[in-house]
Formats: sequence, structure tokens, C-alpha cells
Amino acid sequence: MNADKTGMNVNELLLQERQSAISRKLQANGRVLAAELAVEFGVSEDTVRRDLREMAAAGLCERVYGGALPFSSASGSLSHRVGVARDRKQALAMAAVSQIAVGSTVFFDAGSTNLAIAAAFPTDMALTAITNAPAIAAALIDKPAVNVILIGGLVDRQVGGSLGAKAMRDMEMLSPDLCILGACGIDLVAGVTTLGFEDAEFKRFATSRSRKVLVAVTSEKFGTAAPHAVLPMAQCECLVVERDADAGMLAQYRDRGCRTIVAGEAA
Repeated sequence: MNADKTGMNVNELLLQERQSAISRKLQANGRVLAAELAVEFGVSEDTVRRDLREMAAAGLCERVYGGALPFSSASGSLSHRVGVARDRKQALAMAAVSQIAVGSTVFFDAGSTNLAIAAAFPTDMALTAITNAPAIAAALIDKPAVNVILIGGLVDRQVGGSLGAKAMRDMEMLSPDLCILGACGIDLVAGVTTLGFEDAEFKRFATSRSRKVLVAVTSEKFGTAAPHAVLPMAQCECLVVERDADAGMLAQYRDRGCRTIVAGEAA
């Protein structure tokens, strides 16, 4: 068995070097492709895919078809996330509110950006609001023109909303005009993704019950993926983004059928 001066197996050393190089490329480029890595490293695609599987298992990336994306950092409890990037979420909220029709029925998915949207909603604008998030219901309840329907069930503390069988049964009785969907990661290939299995299941069902879907995301979520798929980008009618979003990237989302609204530029 060949070993270096530290006693490490040469194959193990090569493996660590490859995975370190892959991590650097993920940080620099926002994605990697298995076929390109195989050529660069002079190994088979199966070897690269095995590297990516090991890295994904260690929480270093999220595998997608053909390669990998950086892992989404959108973790932590809702109370923690509310305090992160507060001003940026407020700008997204104002842009998102401009896309909500008077008198419509809107489902507000749990999430800190969606909580900001609820808080920014005008007090005199008629709306029927549905949510699985107690914090969002509380933000809307003092707005006289808004009727609030709270979906029940066991509240997941990290998500900040009700999930599971009871929430699904409640959602089955409703048909919102618009679903304001929360996202942990968003990517052209991976689509909208989230961290939790049951959260993903509930989100998918909520979108299937809604006529249109809007997603408002902070810039660091672009080009990242969480473990569980929710929605392909072709099924997202409206994407609300920050002002620093890359114009070329947004054009690719529009090619998928997503209407893009830039915070601070929305009519």
C-alpha cells in the first residue's frame, strides 16, 4: 500500500484533494458538473459522482442531475431567521405586496420573508389570507380588511408552521388564487427546494391547490439547493428578487416561464 510521509493512503490523499478542489469550485462558480470534473481530474464520471455523494452526505453540497450545488444555508429557527437580513426582506416584501390582487385569496407559506410580506400588507386592502404559520396569522389579524384562515396541526418549530396530516386536510378544502411559497434554495435545475421532508410535502400540496405561485428570495439562496424538491421553476409564475440579482441569470428564469420582479423597481 502506497502512503505519504503522514501514513495516509495515496488514494485517500487524492480523494481529499479532489473533494477540496470541488468545494473551491462550488464556492467560486456556484455549481459543478460531473462530466467536466471527470475530464479535469482525469478520472471516470463514476468516481466524481462517488465524490459528490460523499460530500453530500457530509453536508458539503447538494447533488442535482449532472453535478452538484452549494448546500442551502437557510437553517435555524424562524425566530432566528426573522432577524437576518431584515431590511432586505422588507424590500422584497414591498415588491411582493404589489403583485397581490385586491379581494383575492392568498396562501402565505411559513417563512421569515413571507412573514415580512404579511407585515407589509396594507391595513385597508381586502384579502382572504390562509396560512399554516401562527406568526403570519398574528401579523395579519390586526389588519381590518383581511380575513384570516389559520391551518391547524402540530407546529414545526424550525419551519414555524403546521405540517402533517391535519394541515394537509385543512389545505385540501381550500383553493387559493395565489400561493406565496417559502424556499430554502432556488436553482434553474433543482427548482425550489426546502430542508424538511414534511415541509416539502406540504408545500407541494399547497402549490397544487393554488392557481399561481410567487416566490420571494434573498440573493444568497440563488444557485443553492436543499435536500427536498418542491417545485420546478416552470411552475413558478412570479419570482421576486433583490436588486443585485444578475440580469443574465434572471433572463434564464424568464425563459423557464417565471415573471421576475426586482425589489425597488416593481410598479
